[in-house]
Amino acid sequence: MLTREVPVGPVRIGGNNPLALIAGPCVIEGEESLIEVAEQLLEICTKVGIPLVLKSSYDKANRTSLKSFRGPGIERGLEILRRVKEKTGLPVLTDVHEVAQVAPAAEVVDALQIPAFLCRQTDLLLAAGHSGRAVNVKKGQFLSPGEIPRVVEKVVSTGNHRLLITERGTSFGYNNLVVDMRALPIMRALGYPVVFDATHSLQLPGGAGVASGGLREYVPHLARAAVAAGCDAIFMEVHPEPDRAPSDGPTMWPLRELESLLEQLKRIEAALGGR
Repeated sequence: MLTREVPVGPVRIGGNNPLALIAGPCVIEGEESLIEVAEQLLEICTKVGIPLVLKSSYDKANRTSLKSFRGPGIERGLEILRRVKEKTGLPVLTDVHEVAQVAPAAEVVDALQIPAFLCRQTDLLLAAGHSGRAVNVKKGQFLSPGEIPRVVEKVVSTGNHRLLITERGTSFGYNNLVVDMRALPIMRALGYPVVFDATHSLQLPGGAGVASGGLREYVPHLARAAVAAGCDAIFMEVHPEPDRAPSDGPTMWPLRELESLLEQLKRIEAALGGR
């Protein structure tokens, strides 16, 4: 089944288009570091032949601890994202957490992301839809795929059909997530592209006490399975040194290992005959 084609800047996700990648550091750590990562990602994706949307957050509002690093904030963060976009030419995606953040973010980025814990916040979904930007909604860990039509209904009621739906795992007891691959075809049947978040799906929420843990070593396994199941894009947080990252280090994929993984995903896509 083909889904709608959703433009995110020059990148087209869904429809007959090839597998795309949404990737970048969890949170903006600085302008120079983000430009460096963006340029490396662009070089890798150009070599492998996979369209790239750069992702990074100006604020991580949902952190385990009050003392956790959150990022530079919306004003400075959007300034950095604007400069990175101008320097690299890449389309950019970032999170929004409140209705008031939607308008300023939409002036800079190509896609607004609704975090999983906020995926049922009606006013936020409507504001994102009215922005006219592409909207990537992460399915909450507490939702079944059968509940996603109500989320889709809220966004498309604004007349905006530039919608992506991201699977990022389901709560399984305490401090653990599991992925039901049936969710990908179930949600794709709604007619909108489905993204698989290969890194957040392996979080152990709050599992490290003052932070979330993670099972990074299983990222390739889940990413390969999701491409085989027919997802339209892969979402991955990547970092040059994940173990030194201030946010989501246990699940971020090492940048130096990205190229080989993407080549595997492209081979799986080719074996399936593409879209």
